[in-house]
Amino acid sequence: MISKDLLKGTLKTIVLKLLSENPRMYGYEITQKVEELSKGSVKLTFGALYPVLHKLETEGYVHTEKVMIGKRVRIYYMLTKNGKSWASGKLDEYIEFVKVMNYILNPNQSKA
Repeated sequence: MISKDLLKGTLKTIVLKLLSENPRMYGYEITQKVEELSKGSVKLTFGALYPVLHKLETEGYVHTEKVMIGKRVRIYYMLTKNGKSWASGKLDEYIEFVKVMNYILNPNQSKA
């Protein structure tokens, strides 16, 4: 299981990656996809996920669509046009960060 401390710094990146690959997703769907992709190593709580989604919406990177499913409202999250380009940059930045961290933690291996 991945610690909450490590996850906290990467949650926005995870959400951006999923939303960049899917036209729209709702909260529970995001949590299930993360658990599936991580083979159970990462379990997002709604208390961690929704503040990130709301912040992305406030910043203009995500917009929402409310859909009635039976008697319930489901809120879908989608990247805005600005969100798509911003997400691409943030994902590239994260990949570079991982490379640097690998080098710092394993300096005797080549930086390939």
